[in-house]
Amino acid sequence: MKRIKAHKSFGGVTEFYQHPSTQTKTKMKFSVFRPERIEDITGGLIWLSGLTCNEENFITKAGSQKIASKLGLAIICPDTSPRGLDLAGEHDSYDFGSGAGFYVDATTQGYADHYKMYSYINSELYDLVNQEFHLDGNISIFGHSMGGHGALTIGLKNPNKYKSISAFSPITNPINCSWGQKNLKGYLGEIKKNWEPYDACSLISSGKNHPNKILIHQGLADEFYPEQLLTKNFEEKCHQSGQALEVSFQEDYDHSYYFISTFIEDHINHHAKFLVKD
Repeated sequence: MKRIKAHKSFGGVTEFYQHPSTQTKTKMKFSVFRPERIEDITGGLIWLSGLTCNEENFITKAGSQKIASKLGLAIICPDTSPRGLDLAGEHDSYDFGSGAGFYVDATTQGYADHYKMYSYINSELYDLVNQEFHLDGNISIFGHSMGGHGALTIGLKNPNKYKSISAFSPITNPINCSWGQKNLKGYLGEIKKNWEPYDACSLISSGKNHPNKILIHQGLADEFYPEQLLTKNFEEKCHQSGQALEVSFQEDYDHSYYFISTFIEDHINHHAKFLVKD
């Protein structure tokens, strides 16, 4: 992998990398904040961003470095889709294609060759950062909106790989909202049964769970709540299945990074309980 740039911050370093991906067959980028000395890293957090975002949004807007530095945590932020392609319909809208990989392994024509964002995150990127930053598998996952959907589905399907899960404003039940239906149909085709492995509510209903409590923050002034995010559906499924879940509803907060930056310390501390050894 190639380091593109680096900035010292909060006693650590924020870096930007590029590497050739075997999953997407493109060059992929990610950013990372970490302690200056790799041997001082206590664990890793993979952050998945939302629609239209890339590897820079979270690391520059969320204000996570100060608390991560105190805890010795590395935060890894991948891009949200392959880049440099020109597939049919890929650049037509903000909520499908470029910047909207939806963290699935596509099966539809054209997209199946490159849009392997589930395997990219869960296998390729996981293994790469685990090795390069000496994380020893001590990794958790969190995200926002589309990335919250990714964190929930990836974490629930791989509880032995991720110590904990959290999300801001996640799309929890994509098979029942327009954002999800557009993406799942576009990447996976018409058969709705094939969508279920990428739907957090369906995963919980099928018996998937995580041994540790899932944390969600949801703003009540979020313009996409409840029609797109369907948070209550996920609450109900977790209650029925016994999956430990804490949903913190916040008055007057919206879907933006103003919301994320306000409560990011809560999420990093949540993960630190499972990542940072006494």
